[in-house]
Order: sequence, then structure tokens, then C-alpha cells
Amino acid sequence: MTTISDVARLAGVSPVTVSRVINGAGSVRPETRTRVQQAIEELHYLPNVAARSLRSKRTKTLALLVPDITNSFWTTVARGVEDEAQNSGYSVLLCNTDEDAAKQQRYQNVVISQRVYGVILTPYDSDPQNLSRLRDRKIPIVAIDRRIEGWEVDSVAGDSITGACALVNHLISLDHRRIAIISGPMNTSTAQDRVTGYRLALEEAGIPVDPVLIRFGEFRSLSGEELTYQLLDLEQRPTAIFAANNAIAMGVIKAVDRRGLHIPQDIALVCFDDIPNLSLVFPFLTVAVQPAYEIGVRAAQLLMSRLEGPGTSNLPPRHIVLPTRLIIRHSCGSKLSHLSLPIPEFNQQPKLSDS
Repeated sequence: MTTISDVARLAGVSPVTVSRVINGAGSVRPETRTRVQQAIEELHYLPNVAARSLRSKRTKTLALLVPDITNSFWTTVARGVEDEAQNSGYSVLLCNTDEDAAKQQRYQNVVISQRVYGVILTPYDSDPQNLSRLRDRKIPIVAIDRRIEGWEVDSVAGDSITGACALVNHLISLDHRRIAIISGPMNTSTAQDRVTGYRLALEEAGIPVDPVLIRFGEFRSLSGEELTYQLLDLEQRPTAIFAANNAIAMGVIKAVDRRGLHIPQDIALVCFDDIPNLSLVFPFLTVAVQPAYEIGVRAAQLLMSRLEGPGTSNLPPRHIVLPTRLIIRHSCGSKLSHLSLPIPEFNQQPKLSDS
């Protein structure tokens, strides 16, 4: 088995210098670092991470907890986190919580037992008590997409309020006045912020807010479908629906189709976050797009700056809000006669979840 001394002999340096290169120390000259890295590759040397973590009581591993990795939004966020972490010598432990409080709790135990450096997470809800194990141990965290009420930590999110306003304003510009919103769980800040943006747009346009048109559920397709049936059963049904994420939008499309209606001829539809695979072959939905990859990158940067930067552990919490982008397509054009949803084989589309 290749040892650190073997690498040192091949590179013509001391084992201490090899250790500094492996640990990313800044006190090594560039040409020396290059020789050591070449020796490591030539000898196929693997540092003893387990032994190093026992000495330091930490591993160079970050944990990423997201609601549903099958959703393209979270897949892209995860890629941003991993790319940035890898550039700084960190590995990423990916944890899929499925919007489940019990799974979130179990993954907190994993984070602690694995001596993870820090955590990037989308919390199940806004209650800090549900993250008490991380908080009690003062494990650095960055919250993405959602806030944690009463626990000030670094955070990165898209601008849900402004994005929601833009979507509703677009519907209003097309003369829609009875606009419904289907959002996620009431105990998540993202769901609340998108309803806030919806309300602001209506109020600024002088349109009364009708509480019956505001529905909270889950960031899932089935929830979108069930709540759409409720809206369509109203004596005065909405002329447009704002789906608070792409999974809900897919449920809306299914429900509208099963009632024998069409988008956009019978009802307009807008949603938060795009559906990349679908939009490439059938660019139909009007959406507010968040910079998912950048959210991941910025979250990793915030967390690693806490871990590596001198004196940063005492800095006040930093909050980054990234702008959304409105993409106008065809799902609101009531006069279109040659385009409508659903698309063929809709029922075979993959399941999507929270964003």
C-alpha cells in the first residue's frame, strides 16, 4: 500500500509538505505543490481520510439536505454545491428528505455521526426546534430556498415575492381578474412568500383578494391536481391559476385535462421554476425561473467561508436573494387555437417535487 512517505520520496519533499498539499495549506510553493500532486497521481495514493478525521474530529465533507432530488431544480442546485465544494477540496454527502420531518431528523444524526464540517439544507419547515441537534452542536449551516424563523443563519434563496408578482402581473395584463394560486405547505416560507407576491400584485392592480382562490397544499403534483379540482368546482371558477412550483403545475395540467378543459383556451396557467426537459421539446409554460445552479454555488461559498475564513465564524448572518427571470410562453394566451395542454403521454412524465 502506498504511503505518504512514498509520495514524499518521489516528489523530493518531506512527508509534512505532502500533508500540507493534501490539506490545502496555503504555505506551499506552486512548483512544490505541482510535484506533490503529480507524485500522488503517479502512485495512485489515497489519503487516509478516516485517520485524519479522527485526529481533527472532522472530515472535509459537507452535507446537502434537499426535499426531492428527482426535481430538476434540486438536481441543479446540488450540482452547483458539488462543483464549488470540489474546487475547494470538499466532498458532498447528498441527503434526500422527501419533505419528511422524520427523515430530516435521521439525517441530522448522520451529519453528527459522520463528523461533517457543515450543512446546506432546505428545512422541512420554519421551526428551528426541528433542527435542534445541529443548532445545539453549533454545526455551521446555510439555509437555501426557505427561512428558519428565530434562528439567524446564512441563507440563499430566489426572490419568490418579486417572481410571484411578475407572474400575476402578466396574467392581469391579459385581462385576468379571477386568478387562483396553489401553493405549498403553510409552514414553509417559500409557500408564504409566493402567496405574498400574488396578493401584492392583485392589490396594486385594485383587484380584491378572494381567500377562496388561495390554496395551500404540498409542493407535489398530486396536491396540485386535487386542489385544482376544488377550484374548478367553484360556482365561479378562476380564469387563471398560478402554480407555486413546477410539480404543482403538472398536477394542474392533469386535472384540467380530466375535466375536459384546455390550457390556455379555457384556463391560463403560470408557475414557478421551469421544466427543462419538457420546455426543450414543448416550450409552453410561462414561468418565473430561479438561478438554481447559482443558488447552489453561493450556498457552498457561504458555508466554506465560515469554515475556512479567519474570524468569519463571528460574522453576522449573511442573506443572499437572487433575482428570478420571467419567461413568457403560450400557457396564458386565451386566443390560441392550435396549441393546448396536456401533451401526449402526460401521465408518463417523471414525478417532480419542491422548489
